[in-house]
Amino acid sequence: MKSGPWHRFIRFTPSDMILDGTKVRQKRLDLLREEIDRSGLCPRLATIIVGRDPASELYVRMKHAACEQVHIGSVGITLPASANSADVIREIDVLNCDPDISGILVQLPLPREVDIVQVIESVAPEKDVDGFHPLNLGRLLAGHPFFSPCTPLGIMNLLDEYRIDVARMHAVIVGRSLEVGRPLGALLLSRDATVTTCHSKTGNLAALTSQADLLVVAVGKPRFVGPAMVKEGAVVIDVGTNRVGGVLCGDVDFEQVLDRASAITPVPGGVGPMTIATLMENTFLAARRLSCPGAW
Repeated sequence: MKSGPWHRFIRFTPSDMILDGTKVRQKRLDLLREEIDRSGLCPRLATIIVGRDPASELYVRMKHAACEQVHIGSVGITLPASANSADVIREIDVLNCDPDISGILVQLPLPREVDIVQVIESVAPEKDVDGFHPLNLGRLLAGHPFFSPCTPLGIMNLLDEYRIDVARMHAVIVGRSLEVGRPLGALLLSRDATVTTCHSKTGNLAALTSQADLLVVAVGKPRFVGPAMVKEGAVVIDVGTNRVGGVLCGDVDFEQVLDRASAITPVPGGVGPMTIATLMENTFLAARRLSCPGAW
C-alpha cells in the first residue's frame, strides 16, 4: 500500500525540543481530509460507550469532532451503565455486518460487569481501528501489522515527523499495558531499537530509565519521573494524563526534566492529539481496505 499524503513532513529544526503533538495532528488531519475528499470513499466510524463516565464522554466527543473535521462520518452508540457483555456484543455484531461502517471503537474503560476480552474479540478485525483485537496484536508482534493501536502508532508518527530515528537507540518503556507498552515495544523493535520494558515489579527502575536514549512513560502516576531518572540528552515521551489540583500533568515532571532532555512531549498537547489523528488515519485505511478487500 502506498503511503497517504499525510506522511509528508513538517520542517522542524533541531531547536524544536518540545514535540508538539497538536501542531502535527492538525497537519496530518488537514492532509488526510484532502486524501479522503479525493478518494471518493465515505469512511464512517462507530463508537460505543457504556455508562456516563465524564472522561470517556469527553474523549468520544473529541473523536467525533475529529471525524467531522476530516469528513469521516460517525455514529455514536451509548449504552446504560447496567449493560452487560451480551448487550455490548449485540451492538458490535450489528456494526460488524453494516457495510456503511468502516471502523468500530469501543471506548475504554468498560464497567466491571462487562468482559473486556469478549468485547474486543467480538469486533471484526478488519474494522478494529483501535488495533486491540488479538489477530491485529498478533500481526503486529509478528512484524506484519494490519492495524496498530492508535497511541503507540501515534508516538511513532510523532517521532517520524521530528526526524527522530530510533534505530540503534536503547528505548526504555515504563508500563506494559496492551494499550501502550507492549505494542509500542513491537513497533520500536521493528525499527531496530533495543527495547527494555519496565513495570511495577521491576527492581531499581531508575538505573534502567537513566540508560535510555528514548524513554517512554505510561504508568498513570503524576510527575513520577524526575530528572534523576533521565539520561542527559534523552528523548522523553510522556503518555500519562493526570489531573492534580484541577491541572493536567503527565507522568513526567516536565519542568524538571525539560533541561535534561533533547526532546520531550508536553501534557497536554503531546501524545494525546496524535492518538486521535491516528484513529482517523486507521479509519480511512479500514475504508480503503473494505472497498477493495482483494488488494490487501
